[in-house]
Amino acid sequence: MPIRIPRPWELPESAVTDETIVLSRRRLLAGAGALGAAAAMGGWMPRGRAAEEVAYPFPRNPAYEGGRPLTPEGKVTTYNNFYEFGSHKKIWKAAQRLSTGGWEITIDGMVEKEQTIDVDDLLARMPREERIYRHRCVEAWSMVVPWSGFPLAALIDYARPLSGATYVRFETFLKPHIAPGQKQTWFPWPFTEGLTIPEARNELAFVATGLFGKPLENQNGAPIRLVVPWKYGFKSIKSIVRITFTDQQPKTFWNTINNRLYGFWANVNPDVPFPDWSQAEERVLGTDEKVPTQIYNGYGEQVAGLYKGLDEGRTIFF
Repeated sequence: MPIRIPRPWELPESAVTDETIVLSRRRLLAGAGALGAAAAMGGWMPRGRAAEEVAYPFPRNPAYEGGRPLTPEGKVTTYNNFYEFGSHKKIWKAAQRLSTGGWEITIDGMVEKEQTIDVDDLLARMPREERIYRHRCVEAWSMVVPWSGFPLAALIDYARPLSGATYVRFETFLKPHIAPGQKQTWFPWPFTEGLTIPEARNELAFVATGLFGKPLENQNGAPIRLVVPWKYGFKSIKSIVRITFTDQQPKTFWNTINNRLYGFWANVNPDVPFPDWSQAEERVLGTDEKVPTQIYNGYGEQVAGLYKGLDEGRTIFF
């Protein structure tokens, strides 16, 4: 009989919320009332042919568990960073100004064929699943979220990059008439981020279109965002409109603002403090608990090999 070795982040079965509770709640949220409310708030809903192929919730992938209880949904959807709509944590109402209907993504650069595709059609072509990941902010707070979406590697396979491509660059929308933060000209809008191709193909790199068994809300990055759980949260770019394959390391938003504090790699490292606070602990949202921060946010078994031989100092982790 094969022996299964648990992943480092996994909880014992007794610590996981009872499945019947989760499923009954999801069925309620998936009802017509929940869909109507999301649409009224400007959230993304699948349409047309793609809508017939995509239905939430997605199947849970048991290989990816958060290792802690889920953060309450109300906290996940109201305690957000989204500088396009303000520099405070209560931007969720302002984010409803963003209309995500008819959202398209351009895939370009070093690919066999550049294209622009509707996000619904892209999602219909992808293998869909739910994963529970920890999320660690550079501000030293953390949460545990059930993300719905697909592996970033599947999108890369679909895009068919050329062999010379070594990086993938992500770009969000530029709409200062609805996103007041983008009127602040001292920031290098639009928000951009990047990964190496090996990072992007890692099993943990994920493209999210939903959370808690339903489509993403605007403040959480609707209709499509990146999730890279071993890196600080600012690497997980929201509301993506362009994905570019390149052989040059991309300039990224926070690295451009301050490359001493926000390095390209941005891997979680409890041993490298910020100027005004330590990264050794994190505040777990939804509780009064502080816990030790783990290297690579506890995902070292899956990602440490990506950085072997590199200088594991500030240039790697910030």
